Amino acid sequence: MSIFEGNDGKGVSSTESLSNDVRYDNMEKVDQDVLRHNFNFDKEFEELEIEAAQVNDKPSFVDRILSLEYKLHFENKNHMVWLLGAFAAAAGLLSGLDQSIISGASIGMNKALNLTEREASLVSSLMPLGAMAGSMIMTPLNEWFGRKSSLIISCIWYTIGSALCAGARDHHMMYAGRFILGVGVGIEGGCVGIYISESVPANVRGSIVSMYQFNIALGEVLGYAVAAIFYTVHGGWRFMVGSSLVFSTILFVGLFFLPESPRWLVHKGRNGMAYDVWKRLRDINDESAKLEFLEMRQAAYQERERRSQESLFSSWGELFTIARNRRALTYSVIMITLGQLTGVNAVMYYMSTLMGAIGFNEKDSVFMSLVGGGSLLIGTIPAILWMDRFGRRVWGYNLVGFFVGLVLVGVGYRFNPVTQKAASEGVYLTGLIVYFLFFGSYSTLTWVIPSESFDLRTRSLGMTICSTFLYLWSFTVTYNFTKMSAAFTYTGLTLGFYGGIAFLGLIYQVCFMPETKDKTLEEIDDIFNRSAFSIARENISNLKKGIW
Repeated sequence: MSIFEGNDGKGVSSTESLSNDVRYDNMEKVDQDVLRHNFNFDKEFEELEIEAAQVNDKPSFVDRILSLEYKLHFENKNHMVWLLGAFAAAAGLLSGLDQSIISGASIGMNKALNLTEREASLVSSLMPLGAMAGSMIMTPLNEWFGRKSSLIISCIWYTIGSALCAGARDHHMMYAGRFILGVGVGIEGGCVGIYISESVPANVRGSIVSMYQFNIALGEVLGYAVAAIFYTVHGGWRFMVGSSLVFSTILFVGLFFLPESPRWLVHKGRNGMAYDVWKRLRDINDESAKLEFLEMRQAAYQERERRSQESLFSSWGELFTIARNRRALTYSVIMITLGQLTGVNAVMYYMSTLMGAIGFNEKDSVFMSLVGGGSLLIGTIPAILWMDRFGRRVWGYNLVGFFVGLVLVGVGYRFNPVTQKAASEGVYLTGLIVYFLFFGSYSTLTWVIPSESFDLRTRSLGMTICSTFLYLWSFTVTYNFTKMSAAFTYTGLTLGFYGGIAFLGLIYQVCFMPETKDKTLEEIDDIFNRSAFSIARENISNLKKGIW
């Protein structure tokens, strides 16, 4: 069956259909009379209706597996769109919760399991190591099982990991639980954005995807709050590390009320199922929605044709051998590295310990950790609201705030926590708030920059590599925190090492960070086709103009 058929019954070639009359990226401007002359929409969609009905009436075994869903129908299609987007983005709560909960749990856990300093470091750092492994298997899971199904798989990893942590009898069991939790984090991190982007309309895509980062920060606040609630409970640390069970169960059940990505279904040739999902997410009486579906199907067909003629590793080769892709990968990885090497995850995982070092008792340390988590949450809001208004580079300049905050944190440790307790706590908390406020906005770049810097052909692979580096640096910084703090002292580590990285990072961002605001994908290609030094010269020239 051809994708487009003329009124005379003769097929219209896909090349002609996409290059002549129909420009789907500008659908609202298409002359509907011309469309009606070239394409028999009624016949095309009658066949799709029949195919969708056959899937529902006589589903194959694979169809039954893919359609494990309690179907919800809304008269207003936007309600289904926002339900899908909001619930999928809520997966960020799990990621954030598991990153911060260990801070409060470590106080009771270290005593109960008699953990050495090295063992305690491994417990904290094995989650990002597991996330690195999860990010590596995310791409094949997305390809083989689908977007929603991969999220369900991540929930299973979360549930197993949480159960092991809550019931841990020794450090080996805790190691396994934290690593398995991390695998869930890594799978989820790459799936959510793809699932949302492939399912929701373009006019709300950016807002809904941005909700994921907000939910990560919200999950981190919830982690500190859960720690504060269970701190006084006997064996409360088990409730803390096991709290993910509640959220993973809710997400697991909720995903069965959501459809699979229609684009993935089309990619797998299951057009009937895809159209059935599409009707629930779009107003199918709107001709632009029909055009979008046909374009989606055509793109999937062309992608299958292209892949059938190429080797499995050709995309990997293009990522490194083509200068444009190599520059995008280099910049994205360095941008992520700069953020992680300022110590954000180490500060987050050891928040309660760091609070104790400036004079707070154990109970107050757990409660005061909410200050850092709350600051991070608030810091994400400006970037989510105004990323497209002010551009990308302005948020890269937040490294100035990193440096100022880390200097204050380091100075706070120079005061005597006994005789100068008020000064120590005041300076430290001020620095912590400044640091997390600025990091909250910077952290949104972690998801925005890689998603728009790579071309369509290498985007998934580029995101996989960026996610792997994100979790690799998180593991490295967290695992080595206790050793480095002993060697540097808290002041030397925060002010000297982390602050030094922030200062060097600021110079790098000022010089080499490209501005991709309001740029089309083709224009972004043009940016990365230029040398890094050409971009730097333009950035410095624009900065001089802005100052003078």
